[in-house]
Amino acid sequence: MKLRSLILASVVLLALVGTLYWSEHHKPANESPKTSEASPAILKLDESTITKVELKKKDSDPIVLAKSSSGSWQITDPKPFNADQSNVSSTLSSLATLNSERVIDDKPADIKQYGLDPPVVEVDITTKDNHQQKLFLGDDSPTGSSVYALHEGDRRVFTIASYLKNAIAKNLNDLRDKRLLPVNADQVSRFELIHKGQTIEFGRNKEEWQILQPKPLRADSTQVGELLSKLTDARMNLSGAGDNTETPAAFASATPVVTARVTDPSGTQELQIHKSKDLYYAKSTAVEGIYKINTELAQSFDKSLDDLRNKKVFDFGFADPNKIEIHAGSKTYELTRTGHDWWSNGKKMDVDGVGSLISNLRDLSADKFADSGFSNPTMEVAVTSADSKQVEKVAIAKSGDAYLAKRENESTLYHLPSSTVDALQKSAEDVKPAPTPAK
Repeated sequence: MKLRSLILASVVLLALVGTLYWSEHHKPANESPKTSEASPAILKLDESTITKVELKKKDSDPIVLAKSSSGSWQITDPKPFNADQSNVSSTLSSLATLNSERVIDDKPADIKQYGLDPPVVEVDITTKDNHQQKLFLGDDSPTGSSVYALHEGDRRVFTIASYLKNAIAKNLNDLRDKRLLPVNADQVSRFELIHKGQTIEFGRNKEEWQILQPKPLRADSTQVGELLSKLTDARMNLSGAGDNTETPAAFASATPVVTARVTDPSGTQELQIHKSKDLYYAKSTAVEGIYKINTELAQSFDKSLDDLRNKKVFDFGFADPNKIEIHAGSKTYELTRTGHDWWSNGKKMDVDGVGSLISNLRDLSADKFADSGFSNPTMEVAVTSADSKQVEKVAIAKSGDAYLAKRENESTLYHLPSSTVDALQKSAEDVKPAPTPAK
């Protein structure tokens, strides 16, 4: 009995081992493939080698993107346009490494059932070696989250995520450069505004702007820079069905608001803004058509000459001066900086008191400008800065309840509230020697 039981147990054990071995080496045909095989690549391209892309959709003209010799992308068909480089780059990135979700059909008998004959979208890609690849996109899958796809030369039908189709199959307005003045604000050397019959021209000196017309004046570089940024960032509104949102005749009869011109290394471009009822339209020499623009953008150019002038009396900015001289009546204050220390007549001065004086000098700002009325100065100030390379001399005179300030070699008079000059005088009087350190 014991021998029979042992033989029976051995047979059962061998059967179990055989079953286990068979199951491990014979996976069911319908079992899900490994992750590495679940999303096979449809396209694997070096994005930098792509030189041309043609997008063909049903019932619309083909869109042809071509890379220029400089490396930038241009739209050549259905008509020449500047391309939105960022948008084109996004499209190329989606194409170059296009992965599927899964394979739907290894050997389809008829691809019409997937909307691939003819395709909903055809993408022809040309690389540097003049080799061309074709990608076909078809109907949405029954779930609506995927799209059928086919690569020419590969018989398999794939599905790709719907968002990838949207990233690839963009329309003409998506791919166009929508800037009305396609220039870089940092490269603009001249900037001109014609508004309410007055021409204001600005010239760039490194990072600073100067007013050249109607006469040489100090400009508020921050305001001019912001205005230029708004101008170069102005976008055409392409939300409508057509390119032009107003006819040339209607634009010509509308009320002119402002004309702006910018000059960069490529030349001079102009933007005209007109108003028709409550809407604003722009016409650019850089792009064809007349476009509706944002009301806030149009109104931001409603600036007078004084709005764009520098109202600060001193230019030394946030850097500490090297020397300060003030003559007020019979009193004279002379301060010289060495490193972080301030000295007067051989005495080290209290740094907080000097800091308050510098702050009041820095904040001395006009509330308006004047052409006349300057009399005998009651105060004269000289500030040396920029490692002793810049010396600014200002004379200040009483004018009624306020003061007028005049910079050396300038005809402009800066109207100053009396409170700012009083604060300056008091801070000069309050500068004291530094306390003696305790032994």
